[in-house]
Amino acid sequence: MNLFEQVHERKKTRSVKWGRMESVYGIEDASDILPMWVADMDFPAPPPVTAALRERLEHPIFGYSYICEECKTAASDWFNKRHGLTLETDWMLFHQGVIPAMASIIDVFTEIGDSVLVTPPVYPPFFSIPKNLGREVLYSELIEQGGDYSIDWADFEAKLQQSRLFILCNPHNPGGKLWTAEELQHIIELCARHEVLILSDEIHSDLIHTGETHLPLLSLAGNERNRVFTCIAPTKTFNLAGIQAAMIVTPDPDKRRRLEQHMQAHGTGSLNAFAPVAWKAAYEHGEPWLNELLEVLTHHIEYAVSRLEREVPGLKIRKPQSTYLLWIDYRSLGLTEDEAMKRLLEQGKVALEPGSKYGEAGHGFLRMNIACPTKTLEEGVNRIVRAFT
Repeated sequence: MNLFEQVHERKKTRSVKWGRMESVYGIEDASDILPMWVADMDFPAPPPVTAALRERLEHPIFGYSYICEECKTAASDWFNKRHGLTLETDWMLFHQGVIPAMASIIDVFTEIGDSVLVTPPVYPPFFSIPKNLGREVLYSELIEQGGDYSIDWADFEAKLQQSRLFILCNPHNPGGKLWTAEELQHIIELCARHEVLILSDEIHSDLIHTGETHLPLLSLAGNERNRVFTCIAPTKTFNLAGIQAAMIVTPDPDKRRRLEQHMQAHGTGSLNAFAPVAWKAAYEHGEPWLNELLEVLTHHIEYAVSRLEREVPGLKIRKPQSTYLLWIDYRSLGLTEDEAMKRLLEQGKVALEPGSKYGEAGHGFLRMNIACPTKTLEEGVNRIVRAFT
């Protein structure tokens, strides 16, 4: 059977996606609810990765591990080939994930009471992490038009003047937008003008659909490259979130030194024994799997958008340029978010994410994960249609 069509039972595997819906959605029993919410895939990891992990398991000692030079070179070669980005291996620091990496950057390069700027609707840790670290969060809401998003430049610059750090989602989650060269260059120019650092989360950078191009912020930064921190990981690309491995890329040796000191102080500088194995195998041998995945996602997006817009009049979905997430606009249905979620969970028996999770600008939207076998996707669409008709 095709690797992407086989349905794998994930219940009783300690899967957050499949096993934590009761607590996430505040319901007593989620046993009959189909999860299409959190962003991990219901596809197996690339066979070369599982083979490498299986080989590692043959050695029965799981002691302290490190990222080898071959791991760094594999990542550097990958980003050069896929995105035309030159990454010096000296620029790389490794962390347990993009979220803890973001927390380290915020902790080191801002102070309690400093302001961090975000552009909602956006991935919730962009505002929750700074808040939990005692920073003030400033919101410059994106302008939405027909499901597409753009920056409100006047508001953005006004708030930059009060900020120490800007967090960019590149590509954008939840909207699936790819920022243009002009937009990214203007972000760099404004941040330089107001002496603001930039943290660019590029975890979705490999999930780019046919005809589209991801532009790493660092590739456009030029003389301002020392202002940029880029957070990258193979975990979203290859469905390895539970392996927990990511890297921070910063060309500035002083900033790397300060981050290394912070990691040493907090004991966050090492990875688990399986992370380097999966990392190297994914970047060296995962490309054929990824290319096939992108074909599957293209089909899934076309299928889900076509059926949902046709069978639920009023739903509007702009096809994402990246990610495996749909950002569904249900504002024309005249439902509150509570009403929409109640219908989905009780009538449709399907779990999507409420847009308000991504900030006030997300009200009226739902986020749907379509990275699953066709059989699962068809069932999910059936359930959403049932909920709204």
